[in-house]
Amino acid sequence: MLGIGNKSGSAESSAINLIGLGTKIIGDIISAGDVRIDGTLRGNLKIDGRLVIGPNGKVEGDVMCANADISGEIKGTLNVAEMLALKATAKILGDMAIGKLSIEPGAVFTGSCNMGAIVKNIISSGDKSIATKTA
Repeated sequence: MLGIGNKSGSAESSAINLIGLGTKIIGDIISAGDVRIDGTLRGNLKIDGRLVIGPNGKVEGDVMCANADISGEIKGTLNVAEMLALKATAKILGDMAIGKLSIEPGAVFTGSCNMGAIVKNIISSGDKSIATKTA
């Protein structure tokens, strides 16, 4: 479940955005809050919070987020700063750069994975979208 609480007190960062089943979006999405996708997104996704892709959710494009729980499908590059959880129904077709990884039996991943020593952090200010730091 997506977290509603917000430690900083900003209403913007506690926003929960839902793309429902049967909804198709073509274009990029940028959000300071959490995002749940049960429909289809063709475009890039950059969020500062948690990404949840439901079993019927599909994303075709590059994804950057702090944390992610994937039950659906992603075709593109995936950058997760902290924790990525691939559920049994997940299907990832593309490269990943992540902090930590959890994979349930049955999940499908085709691509390369960089994890641990180099962590991708999301920078929400300016045009800079990713900065790299060593652990």
